[in-house]
Amino acid sequence: MKSLYTELGWLPRTPEDFSAQLKAAVSAEGPLGREFQALASYALDVNQLTKLARAIAKARAEGKSLDPLTTFKLAVLSNSTIDFIVPALVATAARHGIALEVIQPSYDQVAQEALTPDSKVNSARPDAVLFALDYRALPLKLALGDAGGAEAGIAGVMGYFQALRNGIKANSNALCIFQTLAAPAETLFGSLDRALPGTLRNLIDGINRELSQFALAEGDVLLDVAGIAEAVGLANWHDPQLWNMGKFSFADEMIPLYADHVGRVVAAIRGKSKKTLILDLDNTVWGGVIGDDGLEGIKVAQGDARGEAHLAVQRLALDLRQRGVILAVSSKNTDEIARVPFEQHPEMLLRLEHIAVFQANWNDKATNIQAIAEELSLGLDAMVFLDDNPVERGLVRKLLPQVSVPELPEEPAYYARTLAAAGYFEAVAFASEDLKRAGFYQDNAKRAQLQKQVGGVDAYLASLDMTITFQPFDATGRARIVQLINKSNQFNLTTRRYTEPEVTEAENDPQVFTLQVRLADVFGDNGMISVILCRPAGTASDKTKTWEIDTWLMSCRVLGRKVEQMVLREILSRARAAGIEKLTGVYKPTDRNKLVIDHYAKLGFTKIGPEPGQDESGITRWELDVSAAEPEAAPMKVVSLGFDEVKEQTVA
Repeated sequence: MKSLYTELGWLPRTPEDFSAQLKAAVSAEGPLGREFQALASYALDVNQLTKLARAIAKARAEGKSLDPLTTFKLAVLSNSTIDFIVPALVATAARHGIALEVIQPSYDQVAQEALTPDSKVNSARPDAVLFALDYRALPLKLALGDAGGAEAGIAGVMGYFQALRNGIKANSNALCIFQTLAAPAETLFGSLDRALPGTLRNLIDGINRELSQFALAEGDVLLDVAGIAEAVGLANWHDPQLWNMGKFSFADEMIPLYADHVGRVVAAIRGKSKKTLILDLDNTVWGGVIGDDGLEGIKVAQGDARGEAHLAVQRLALDLRQRGVILAVSSKNTDEIARVPFEQHPEMLLRLEHIAVFQANWNDKATNIQAIAEELSLGLDAMVFLDDNPVERGLVRKLLPQVSVPELPEEPAYYARTLAAAGYFEAVAFASEDLKRAGFYQDNAKRAQLQKQVGGVDAYLASLDMTITFQPFDATGRARIVQLINKSNQFNLTTRRYTEPEVTEAENDPQVFTLQVRLADVFGDNGMISVILCRPAGTASDKTKTWEIDTWLMSCRVLGRKVEQMVLREILSRARAAGIEKLTGVYKPTDRNKLVIDHYAKLGFTKIGPEPGQDESGITRWELDVSAAEPEAAPMKVVSLGFDEVKEQTVA
C-alpha cells in the first residue's frame, strides 16, 4: 500500500476547484489562518502545496494575519537540495495549525551555519533547527568485519552530531531536530549486511540507535526518516537519478509525505498533537450492525478475516490508550444495545472500562462529539473521529472542521494502518504520567456524574476528599513539566514554551520560584495538573521584592475545583517567606486561551495596563499586594514537599 503513504490516503481528496478556493481565501477579509488550514487539510500534491505556500507568503507580505495558526520559525540544515521541499513544509505546516517560517541557508553549509555565531541560521534565532542530513553527508568508511573499527566510525559520526548541537545551543539556543538516516536499498553481502560489523547498513543501523538515544537524552527531538523510508520501501524512497542530477536525497513523490511528518513533529513541539480517539461502533469497532445482527451476528472474532480486521482497530485503540490517548464512543444506536458487545462478547478486546465517554443515541455525530469534548474539558481540535461511513465523516468535517477525521478505505483490513499512518498522536517526548492520562480523564467523567448527585458545589468539593501537593521543579517531574509547558493551551496565561534544558536551568536558578502541582481525590490520582514559574521583576531597586508570574498553566480536567485559589495561596506563602512584596502577571491572549481572560481578576489582582485601545494585541498586566491578599480556600488537604520544610495541613 505505497499509495496510502505517498498519496496521504487518510486525507480527503483535493477538490477540483482547489485553485478557485485558494484565490478566494487570499482575498478574504480578516485573519486567514483557518482558510489556509482548511485548504491544507486535503491530500495535496507538490504543485498544490507550492501554490498554497505562495498564497501564505503573499498574505504575509501584505501584512495579513495568519491567526489562529501558531507561529514557528524552523531552520533547515541539509547536505541535499531542499528548494522544492521548503514550500511543501510551509503549506503542510498549516494543516497542523502552524504558520511556519523556514530559514534556508546556502546548500551544504551544515557545519558552517551551526558553528558560526553570526551565521544566517543563528542570527535568525529560530525556534528549532532541523538537521535534514542524508547518509551521504557523513564520513562513513567501511570496516568490514571489524567491530572496533565500526564502533569508532559510529562514535566519530556521533561526535559530529554533538558538535552541531553544541554550536546551535551556544549560538541560538534553538531546539534541535535530528533525522535518522534512510539506508540505501543496495547491499554488499545481501542479508549479512545488517549483521556484519562495518557494512554500510550495519553502520547506519548503529548510528540510528545512537542518534535516537542521543536526542532523547539531550531533550531534543527525533524525526524518524528511516522509519518513513522503510514504510514505503527503501527502493521507492531513494531515486539515484535525482541524486545524480540535483542531489535530492529522496524521490520527489515522497515530498508531501516527508513534509507531513515534519509538520507533525513541529505541531507536537507546540502541543498540538491529538488527545482523544472517538470511535464509531457498527462496521468500525466490529463488523455488522449490533441492532440488526445481534451479538452472535457481529464480526469480531479470531479466525474470521473481517473479524480480525476490526480486532486490529480495537488492538490499536487499546495500545493508544496505554500510551495516554483517551478513548470515547459516538454511535447512532440505542445505548443499552450498543453496550452489549463490550459487556458480553468474549472476543471483544475493548471493554466499557476502557471508554472515558460513551455516547450512543440517535443524535447526529457532530452533536455527540461536541458533548464528548465538553465532558472531557478538551477542545475539538484535540479530537480524532474514526467512522467507516463517508456520510458521517463528511458531516463532521463540515460542522466541526477542528476535528480530525481520517478517510478510510473500503477494506476494513486497512483501517488500523490508515489511522496509524495519519500520525495524529505524534509525540516528541514521553513521561510516565502519559501512561495514566486516559485513566485521569475517565475518572473525571465519574467526578462529573458525582457532581450531579451532590447538592451544591461546596458539598461536591468536600465529597471529593482532595489532596493537593506542591513542590519545586525536580528531575523526577521534569519530563512531565516540559510536556505540560509545551502542550497546555487553554488554561495557559502566557503560552510560553520551554525546552527541557531551559526548564533545568530554571530549576537550578535560586532566583526563580518554580512549582509543580499534583492533585488526588477519592477517584484516583490526577497526576501533575499545574506548573508555575515566577521570576524576579521590576526596576533595579525593587527587583528583589517583586515576582513576575512567567508561566501559569493548569490542566482543564480539574476546572471548577478551586485549584487556582489554592495554587495562589501557596505562591503567596512562598513569596512572603522570600520577602516578596508584589506579584505581577500578564495575560497574553491566543485563539485557545480565552478561558483564562479573567483569571487574574477573579483572583483579586488589579489591572495595571494596558487599557483597551492601548494595546491591540489584547495583552493585559496585573499585580497583587502579597501582604494583603487572602484568596478563597477549598476543602482539601495541602502537602508541601521539597522546600525548607515539609508541611501538611487540611483546609476547610
